[in-house]
Amino acid sequence: MRRLAASLALVLALSGCGLRPLYGGGEGGKVATTLSLIEVAPIEGKSGWLMSNALRDRLGATGTARYQLVVKLDDQITGLGVRRDNTVTRERRVLRARYQLIDLAHGTTLLDATAGSDAGIDVVGSEYATIAAENSALERLSGIVADQIVSRVALYADRTPPAAR
Repeated sequence: MRRLAASLALVLALSGCGLRPLYGGGEGGKVATTLSLIEVAPIEGKSGWLMSNALRDRLGATGTARYQLVVKLDDQITGLGVRRDNTVTRERRVLRARYQLIDLAHGTTLLDATAGSDAGIDVVGSEYATIAAENSALERLSGIVADQIVSRVALYADRTPPAAR
């Protein structure tokens, strides 16, 4: 009986804390509607192609764009572990993105922010395996950074009144 009362008290306390779902309203909600009106500007290079695809998959654009997402990427690989014979044994791949959400009707920048992540890569005796690991890391990082960008844009859409957007 005490557990039931404690559970009920916890549920009542959480309902009053002000938390609400970001994507409330489903596909017709404010956030989902705003995300569907964003087009992704072309991004240079292989990392740009991966990032563009990841962003388009997450945004779900459905027609005429009202906003444009401009992304500039910085993709770097740095050697970390070095043996006595100066061969690298470990690499760090860093993918950073500076992104801007632009209102196409007014040409104003609504959001200007950065996102990024990094991954460690073991350098092995096979050059093919190392290149495959670097490419795999880039694919994972593109998805992680795209998730960060879309989350930040969704928060902006949720917290900003339509008149200010």
